[in-house]
Amino acid sequence: MNFKTKTTYLSIWLSLALGMLLACNNDKSSTNEEASSTSARDTSTSASTKKTILFFGNSLTAGYGLDPSEAFPALIQARIDSLKLPYTVVNAGVSGETSAGGNGRIDWVLRQPVAVFVLELGGNDGLRGIPLEETRKNLQAIIDKVRAKYPETKIVLAGMQIPPNLGQSYTQEFSRLYPELAQKNNLTLIPFLLEGVGGEARLNLQDGIHPTAEGHRLVADNVWEVLEGVL
Repeated sequence: MNFKTKTTYLSIWLSLALGMLLACNNDKSSTNEEASSTSARDTSTSASTKKTILFFGNSLTAGYGLDPSEAFPALIQARIDSLKLPYTVVNAGVSGETSAGGNGRIDWVLRQPVAVFVLELGGNDGLRGIPLEETRKNLQAIIDKVRAKYPETKIVLAGMQIPPNLGQSYTQEFSRLYPELAQKNNLTLIPFLLEGVGGEARLNLQDGIHPTAEGHRLVADNVWEVLEGVL
């Protein structure tokens, strides 16, 4: 084989090799694009199939005085994620909210579908001495609106207690309000949201009312003990 023949043969071989290399790269690129597209679709589908857990409450839910990531709804989301459960938590807590205020804004909040509705209101009513029948009426109205809009929604009622500042009679009637509402409406009840936290100075901010970050971790335990069975 002379030099010219060798050169021609080498050129043809290089051309074939280059063509094969380009073809492999194109196939690999196409495969990567398909994998990426499939992954994006899977992620989108996963996000769209997650159900909403709505925490509807006052400053306790909002995490007053703390970073939102330290409030108990965010801690519940962390537990859900660790267990790979298909739920997304929405924190709809507003500091200073009364049951009347909650009843006034519930329609706006219910614009999105809700799988689990956690109702945490009434504590500010008790601290302000609002007549218990008014609190009961507002909480019942909120429950009725949730069920009218989304009949399949599971409702969890967070029980609350208050200091005896307004007299023993008012305090006792207030504490009975939540079990009575839960029984009447067949709701899942968290007996006392602040169990183990309320009245413990080291677990509350200087105001003695709102939990610290450590306090919220205990509140999250109280909530999860009941919520886990609901999910």
